Amino acid sequence: MKIPLSKIAYARSGDKGDGSNVGVVAYNPECYEVIKSVLTTDRVKDHFKEICFGEVDRYEAPNLMALNFILHDSLGGGGSESLKTDAQGKTHGLGMLYMEIDVPDDFNIPERHSVV
Repeated sequence: MKIPLSKIAYARSGDKGDGSNVGVVAYNPECYEVIKSVLTTDRVKDHFKEICFGEVDRYEAPNLMALNFILHDSLGGGGSESLKTDAQGKTHGLGMLYMEIDVPDDFNIPERHSVV
């Protein structure tokens, strides 16, 4: 079945010069295994194809159940040089969470819990 990534993970994002970084954190170990398999650099590059003109790097942080992506050349020159509305990349995490992913029909989607 197809679900939005937001059902199994949350994200944080920001800027790194002319690139943005997007951290995706799974809600539990089973969700981490899913995001590791579906969030490839090619898939992320395709998802952001209209704004990311450079390479996409992926870093794994299994102890955090997280993946971090660097989207090179995605900010139009960076904060002070860009004409883009979000030249700092703060909305790229939300954009990532809109990605639809495939999970097995019997996959147990976790309940969300607020973090205080």
